[in-house]
Amino acid sequence: MKKRIFEIISKADEGDRASKIFDGFIMTLIALSVLSIVLESFASLALKYRQVFRIFEYFSVAVFSIEYILRIWTADLLYPNEKHPRLRYFRSFMAIVDLVAVLPSFFPFISIDLRYFRMIRLIRVFRILRVLKLGRYFDALTIVVKVIKKSASQLIVSIVLCCFVMLFSAIIMYSVENPVQPEKFPNVIRSLWWAINALTTVGYGDIYPITPVGRFFASIISLVGIGIIAIPTGIIAAGFTSVINEKFDETKEDEKRFCPFCGHKLD
Repeated sequence: MKKRIFEIISKADEGDRASKIFDGFIMTLIALSVLSIVLESFASLALKYRQVFRIFEYFSVAVFSIEYILRIWTADLLYPNEKHPRLRYFRSFMAIVDLVAVLPSFFPFISIDLRYFRMIRLIRVFRILRVLKLGRYFDALTIVVKVIKKSASQLIVSIVLCCFVMLFSAIIMYSVENPVQPEKFPNVIRSLWWAINALTTVGYGDIYPITPVGRFFASIISLVGIGIIAIPTGIIAAGFTSVINEKFDETKEDEKRFCPFCGHKLD
Protein backbone atom coordinates (compact mmCIF):
# COMPACT_ATOMS: atom_id res chain seq x y z
CA MET A 1 0.00 0.00 0.00
CA LYS A 2 2.79 2.42 0.95
CA LYS A 3 4.64 1.73 -2.29
CA ARG A 4 1.49 2.29 -4.34
CA ILE A 5 0.79 5.62 -2.61
CA PHE A 6 4.37 6.66 -3.32
CA GLU A 7 3.92 5.79 -7.01
CA ILE A 8 0.68 7.80 -7.18
CA ILE A 9 2.02 10.97 -5.52
CA SER A 10 5.27 10.85 -7.53
CA LYS A 11 5.46 12.15 -11.08
CA ALA A 12 3.33 9.87 -13.24
CA ASP A 13 5.01 7.09 -15.21
CA GLU A 14 3.74 6.04 -18.59
CA GLY A 15 0.57 3.96 -18.21
CA ASP A 16 -0.08 4.80 -14.54
CA ARG A 17 -3.59 6.22 -14.81
CA ALA A 18 -4.09 6.84 -11.08
CA SER A 19 -0.86 8.82 -10.84
CA LYS A 20 -1.76 10.90 -13.91
CA ILE A 21 -5.18 11.70 -12.42
CA PHE A 22 -3.52 12.74 -9.14
CA ASP A 23 -0.99 14.93 -10.97
CA GLY A 24 -3.76 16.58 -12.99
CA PHE A 25 -5.84 17.15 -9.85
CA ILE A 26 -2.94 18.76 -7.94
CA MET A 27 -1.95 20.98 -10.88
CA THR A 28 -5.57 22.10 -11.33
CA LEU A 29 -5.90 22.80 -7.60
CA ILE A 30 -2.70 24.86 -7.64
CA ALA A 31 -3.95 26.90 -10.61
CA LEU A 32 -7.36 27.47 -8.97
CA SER A 33 -5.69 28.37 -5.67
CA VAL A 34 -3.58 31.06 -7.35
CA LEU A 35 -6.65 32.30 -9.23
CA SER A 36 -8.62 32.57 -5.98
CA ILE A 37 -5.87 34.74 -4.45
CA VAL A 38 -6.12 37.08 -7.45
CA LEU A 39 -9.94 37.22 -7.40
CA GLU A 40 -10.00 37.72 -3.63
CA SER A 41 -8.10 40.99 -4.12
CA PHE A 42 -11.26 42.51 -5.65
CA ALA A 43 -13.25 43.98 -2.76
CA SER A 44 -16.64 43.36 -4.42
CA LEU A 45 -15.87 39.67 -5.12
CA ALA A 46 -14.26 39.16 -1.71
CA LEU A 47 -17.39 40.51 0.00
CA LYS A 48 -19.92 38.70 -2.20
CA TYR A 49 -18.17 35.30 -2.31
CA ARG A 50 -16.41 35.39 1.04
CA GLN A 51 -17.81 32.03 2.09
CA VAL A 52 -16.91 30.40 -1.23
CA PHE A 53 -13.31 31.65 -1.00
CA ARG A 54 -13.09 30.46 2.60
CA ILE A 55 -14.42 26.96 1.86
CA PHE A 56 -12.13 26.58 -1.15
CA GLU A 57 -9.13 27.73 0.93
CA TYR A 58 -9.95 25.17 3.64
CA PHE A 59 -10.30 22.45 1.00
CA SER A 60 -7.05 23.29 -0.81
CA VAL A 61 -5.09 23.57 2.46
CA ALA A 62 -6.48 20.19 3.57
CA VAL A 63 -5.45 18.55 0.29
CA PHE A 64 -1.96 20.10 0.28
CA SER A 65 -1.49 19.17 3.95
CA ILE A 66 -2.47 15.54 3.30
CA GLU A 67 -0.12 15.47 0.31
CA TYR A 68 2.69 16.86 2.47
CA ILE A 69 2.09 14.23 5.18
CA LEU A 70 2.04 11.42 2.58
CA ARG A 71 5.32 12.62 1.10
CA ILE A 72 6.89 12.58 4.57
CA TRP A 73 5.51 9.09 5.17
CA THR A 74 6.92 7.74 1.87
CA ALA A 75 10.26 9.59 2.09
CA ASP A 76 12.10 6.32 2.76
CA LEU A 77 11.05 5.14 -0.72
CA LEU A 78 12.18 8.42 -2.30
CA TYR A 79 15.58 8.21 -0.57
CA PRO A 80 16.17 4.47 -0.06
CA ASN A 81 19.92 4.85 0.53
CA GLU A 82 19.61 7.62 3.12
CA LYS A 83 20.02 6.84 6.82
CA HIS A 84 17.44 9.50 7.75
CA PRO A 85 15.20 9.81 4.67
CA ARG A 86 12.58 12.03 6.30
CA LEU A 87 15.22 14.49 7.50
CA ARG A 88 16.66 14.45 3.98
CA TYR A 89 13.20 15.22 2.60
CA PHE A 90 12.68 18.08 5.07
CA ARG A 91 15.86 19.72 3.77
CA SER A 92 14.90 19.39 0.10
CA PHE A 93 13.71 22.40 -1.90
CA MET A 94 10.32 20.90 -2.79
CA ALA A 95 9.64 19.96 0.85
CA ILE A 96 10.20 23.59 1.86
CA VAL A 97 7.85 24.67 -0.95
CA ASP A 98 5.22 22.17 0.25
CA LEU A 99 5.46 23.52 3.80
CA VAL A 100 5.38 27.20 2.79
CA ALA A 101 2.36 26.47 0.55
CA VAL A 102 0.18 25.54 3.54
CA LEU A 103 1.78 27.16 6.60
CA PRO A 104 0.53 30.77 6.03
CA SER A 105 -3.07 29.57 5.96
CA PHE A 106 -2.82 28.34 9.57
CA PHE A 107 -1.72 31.70 11.01
CA PRO A 108 -5.27 33.14 11.31
CA PHE A 109 -6.14 30.30 13.70
CA ILE A 110 -3.36 31.34 16.08
CA SER A 111 -4.32 33.73 18.87
CA ILE A 112 -2.13 36.77 18.33
CA ASP A 113 -1.90 40.45 19.26
CA LEU A 114 -3.81 42.72 16.85
CA ARG A 115 -0.65 44.79 16.37
CA TYR A 116 0.77 41.88 14.39
CA PHE A 117 -2.40 41.16 12.40
CA ARG A 118 -1.24 43.13 9.33
CA MET A 119 2.02 41.16 9.36
CA ILE A 120 0.02 37.92 9.43
CA ARG A 121 -1.98 39.10 6.41
CA LEU A 122 1.28 39.87 4.63
CA ILE A 123 2.63 36.39 5.41
CA ARG A 124 -0.54 34.85 3.94
CA VAL A 125 0.41 36.41 0.61
CA PHE A 126 3.09 33.71 0.44
CA ARG A 127 0.30 31.29 -0.48
CA ILE A 128 1.15 32.33 -4.04
CA LEU A 129 4.29 30.18 -3.66
CA ARG A 130 2.02 27.18 -4.20
CA VAL A 131 2.71 27.71 -7.88
CA LEU A 132 6.25 26.44 -7.20
CA LYS A 133 4.74 23.03 -6.44
CA LEU A 134 4.33 22.70 -10.21
CA GLY A 135 8.10 22.16 -10.31
CA ARG A 136 7.46 18.46 -9.69
CA TYR A 137 5.53 18.14 -12.91
CA PHE A 138 7.51 20.31 -15.34
CA ASP A 139 11.14 19.60 -16.24
CA ALA A 140 11.72 23.26 -17.14
CA LEU A 141 11.17 24.36 -13.53
CA THR A 142 13.42 21.54 -12.33
CA ILE A 143 16.17 22.80 -14.63
CA VAL A 144 15.83 26.32 -13.15
CA VAL A 145 16.33 24.92 -9.63
CA LYS A 146 19.37 22.92 -10.80
CA VAL A 147 20.88 26.01 -12.43
CA ILE A 148 20.44 28.09 -9.27
CA LYS A 149 21.97 25.32 -7.11
CA LYS A 150 24.89 24.84 -9.48
CA SER A 151 25.61 28.57 -9.75
CA ALA A 152 24.87 29.40 -6.10
CA SER A 153 28.43 30.33 -5.10
CA GLN A 154 28.96 32.59 -8.15
CA LEU A 155 25.55 34.21 -7.67
CA ILE A 156 26.28 34.93 -4.01
CA VAL A 157 29.59 36.59 -4.95
CA SER A 158 27.88 38.72 -7.62
CA ILE A 159 25.10 39.74 -5.20
CA VAL A 160 27.68 40.72 -2.57
CA LEU A 161 29.50 42.76 -5.23
CA CYS A 162 26.22 44.48 -6.20
CA CYS A 163 25.50 45.33 -2.56
CA PHE A 164 29.02 46.73 -2.10
CA VAL A 165 28.73 48.93 -5.21
CA MET A 166 25.30 50.19 -4.12
CA LEU A 167 26.55 51.06 -0.63
CA PHE A 168 29.67 52.73 -2.03
CA SER A 169 27.51 54.75 -4.45
CA ALA A 170 25.15 55.79 -1.66
CA ILE A 171 28.05 57.02 0.48
CA ILE A 172 29.47 59.07 -2.43
CA MET A 173 26.13 60.68 -3.28
CA TYR A 174 25.41 61.44 0.37
CA SER A 175 28.78 63.14 0.72
CA VAL A 176 28.31 65.21 -2.44
CA GLU A 177 24.58 66.03 -2.37
CA ASN A 178 23.75 66.27 1.33
CA PRO A 179 25.07 69.86 1.71
CA VAL A 180 22.73 71.14 -1.05
CA GLN A 181 19.85 68.64 -0.75
CA PRO A 182 19.62 67.64 2.93
CA GLU A 183 15.93 66.73 2.52
CA LYS A 184 16.61 64.36 -0.43
CA PHE A 185 19.91 62.90 0.82
CA PRO A 186 19.57 63.16 4.63
CA ASN A 187 21.61 60.02 5.34
CA VAL A 188 23.30 57.06 3.64
CA ILE A 189 20.24 54.81 3.99
CA ARG A 190 18.01 57.29 2.10
CA SER A 191 20.78 57.75 -0.44
CA LEU A 192 20.76 53.98 -0.92
CA TRP A 193 17.30 54.30 -2.51
CA TRP A 194 18.82 56.47 -5.25
CA ALA A 195 21.76 54.05 -5.66
CA ILE A 196 19.40 51.09 -6.18
CA ASN A 197 17.41 53.02 -8.79
CA ALA A 198 20.58 54.11 -10.59
CA LEU A 199 22.28 50.71 -10.63
CA THR A 200 19.15 48.90 -11.80
CA THR A 201 18.56 51.66 -14.40
CA VAL A 202 15.00 52.14 -13.12
CA GLY A 203 15.37 55.81 -12.25
CA TYR A 204 12.06 56.86 -10.63
CA GLY A 205 13.17 60.49 -10.61
CA ASP A 206 12.01 61.28 -7.07
CA ILE A 207 15.63 61.66 -5.91
CA TYR A 208 18.38 62.88 -8.24
CA PRO A 209 21.65 64.86 -8.01
CA ILE A 210 21.71 68.56 -8.92
CA THR A 211 25.38 69.45 -8.41
CA PRO A 212 27.90 69.05 -11.28
CA VAL A 213 30.05 66.69 -9.20
CA GLY A 214 26.98 64.67 -8.19
CA ARG A 215 25.84 64.35 -11.80
CA PHE A 216 29.35 63.29 -12.87
CA PHE A 217 29.44 60.50 -10.27
CA ALA A 218 25.83 59.58 -11.09
CA SER A 219 26.77 59.07 -14.76
CA ILE A 220 29.67 56.81 -13.84
CA ILE A 221 27.58 54.86 -11.31
CA SER A 222 24.78 54.34 -13.88
CA LEU A 223 27.26 52.98 -16.45
CA VAL A 224 28.85 50.71 -13.84
CA GLY A 225 25.38 49.53 -12.88
CA ILE A 226 24.74 48.16 -16.38
CA GLY A 227 27.77 45.89 -16.06
CA ILE A 228 27.15 44.94 -12.43
CA ILE A 229 23.53 43.89 -13.01
CA ALA A 230 24.56 41.92 -16.12
CA ILE A 231 26.91 39.66 -14.09
CA PRO A 232 24.16 37.47 -12.48
CA THR A 233 22.45 37.25 -15.88
CA GLY A 234 25.63 35.89 -17.47
CA ILE A 235 26.14 33.41 -14.63
CA ILE A 236 22.59 32.08 -14.95
CA ALA A 237 22.87 31.87 -18.75
CA ALA A 238 26.13 29.88 -18.44
CA GLY A 239 24.46 27.64 -15.86
CA PHE A 240 21.55 26.92 -18.22
CA THR A 241 23.97 26.00 -21.00
CA SER A 242 25.88 23.65 -18.69
CA VAL A 243 22.78 21.89 -17.32
CA ILE A 244 21.20 21.50 -20.76
CA ASN A 245 24.45 20.05 -22.16
CA GLU A 246 24.61 17.59 -19.25
CA LYS A 247 21.01 16.55 -19.90
CA PHE A 248 21.80 16.12 -23.61
CA ASP A 249 24.83 13.93 -22.77
CA GLU A 250 22.70 11.79 -20.43
CA THR A 251 20.12 11.31 -23.18
CA LYS A 252 22.86 10.23 -25.60
CA GLU A 253 24.19 7.74 -23.05
CA ASP A 254 20.70 6.30 -22.53
CA GLU A 255 20.24 5.92 -26.29
CA LYS A 256 23.45 3.87 -26.51
CA ARG A 257 21.95 1.28 -24.17
CA PHE A 258 19.21 0.43 -26.63
CA CYS A 259 19.39 -1.14 -30.08
CA PRO A 260 18.73 1.55 -32.75
CA PHE A 261 16.90 -1.00 -34.94
CA CYS A 262 14.69 -3.08 -32.61
CA GLY A 263 14.63 -0.78 -29.56
CA HIS A 264 15.53 -3.55 -27.07
CA LYS A 265 17.92 -2.83 -24.23
CA LEU A 266 21.49 -3.93 -24.89
CA ASP A 267 23.26 -6.12 -22.33
